[in-house]
Amino acid sequence: MHRPLRLTVDSKAIQSNWRWLQERAGVPAGAAVKADGYGLGARETTETLIEAGCRDFFVSTWAEAEALGNLPESVTLIVLHGVGPDDGDSASRISARPCLNTVEQVARWKEISPGTPCDVMVDTGINRLGLRPTEMGALDGLDIDTLHSHLACADEDTAMNAMQLERFRAVASAVAAKRYSMANSAGICLGPDYSFDLVRPGLALYGGVPRPEAEGNIRQVARVEAQIVQRRTIPQGESCGYGATFVAKEATEAAILNIGYADGYLRGFSSHGSAFAGEYALPVLGRVSMDLIAVGCDTAPALKEGDWVEIDYGLPSASKQSGLSQYELLTTLGSRFERRWT
Repeated sequence: MHRPLRLTVDSKAIQSNWRWLQERAGVPAGAAVKADGYGLGARETTETLIEAGCRDFFVSTWAEAEALGNLPESVTLIVLHGVGPDDGDSASRISARPCLNTVEQVARWKEISPGTPCDVMVDTGINRLGLRPTEMGALDGLDIDTLHSHLACADEDTAMNAMQLERFRAVASAVAAKRYSMANSAGICLGPDYSFDLVRPGLALYGGVPRPEAEGNIRQVARVEAQIVQRRTIPQGESCGYGATFVAKEATEAAILNIGYADGYLRGFSSHGSAFAGEYALPVLGRVSMDLIAVGCDTAPALKEGDWVEIDYGLPSASKQSGLSQYELLTTLGSRFERRWT
């Protein structure tokens, strides 16, 4: 079945990004493939990174772990949300390791699978997941593979980064584990003090630029293309789209594209987004609707119904256009795309 939307994923770019992140960190780099590989495809991302040499992968839930299917024995899969009260069967059946986040999860794991290796998350200030440093006594008797923490503000220059680092160092000196891990994509950019034994990049693998240090080193991974449904002229003084937010100051050529907020191209791009026809920039005219947008195409007179244009979806620039985070831009991409891996 023909689809008028294409999402092309560059596997070589993902591998290049992973290699740069690992080199920057100076220690092995794992990969966060949660949320279906940040919306691009968890299985394909995992296979691509295994080929590059990655051996540690992170998902959020046991359902995500199961969806990945069987992985090579040399690969480790970690479930970041741990083992909840309804996860006992999955945790016993699926070949993945939980990252324990609460005293209750620790007790549950000891009961479900005593002596089996696990990971543990320590909360050093983000107040999201993780045991408090004062709860480390609950870990007695655990075989901890990796002790983790997570930075709250690594994408900013703030004293909180150094504060969390010192807290984690203090906990790591008192809790025995095979490895210690703290840095996500932005944390890797903060420097090797944050690397410990393993880093856990996510966003930057997929083309996100979390900090200025990554600019020029992280390659765009996902490219979005949409087909033209109709080309039309908007007469001078008439409007286009819901709310009549665009009014043509002069007769304006427009292409109506097969993409909208149902596909993850959200309303923040209204009158701010852009597309490309070769070297020509095509501005979004008026509001993004559910299935359609209008772009101005006065500069591209040859464009016609059925032609393809590329949406400006480089994550840093698209984030500035829309006001959305680079994470949202990836994870909201919808199911109507024909997904291609190259």
